[in-house]
Amino acid sequence: MTPEKPSDSDLAAIEIQLGRTPRDVHAVAYRCPCGNPAVVETPPRLNDGTPFPTFYYATCPNLTSEISTLENSDLMSTMNNRLNVDAELSGAYRAAHDDYIAARTALGIDVPEITDISAGGMPDRVKCLHSLIAHSLAAGEGVNPLGDEALAKLPQWWQNGNCLERRQQ
Repeated sequence: MTPEKPSDSDLAAIEIQLGRTPRDVHAVAYRCPCGNPAVVETPPRLNDGTPFPTFYYATCPNLTSEISTLENSDLMSTMNNRLNVDAELSGAYRAAHDDYIAARTALGIDVPEITDISAGGMPDRVKCLHSLIAHSLAAGEGVNPLGDEALAKLPQWWQNGNCLERRQQ
């Protein structure tokens, strides 16, 4: 999906999803099959001046709940072990890190504090599947091998009911 400028209805949906006013949403980077925003792009410097390295941010509570369940498994430990012994995987993961930074840098906002910092532990370890899966959803299959792998392990989260209705209850 090509990132889209968020509409007022997108921002309202994201506020319901997060349970708070969203900060500085630059674009909707991925929509759930239900049509709601699921991943947003956030500029590397928030309006209040805070550096923010997490460019791709998952907002859909159905998605984030499933990712949290996956994070409680041994998957991240297994991935980290594989990164230490598989040079091809390590190289592909470093390329994912470079892609992440390039996409963020393309916004043209210079933030020296986070110049070579991406998210999720890239490029050397896995520490947040939320960031890796958000990157995979936004960038598309084949960019982040470990994000793709984790994404493939998720159930069809969008079938867990409309996230906006669930959050408003």
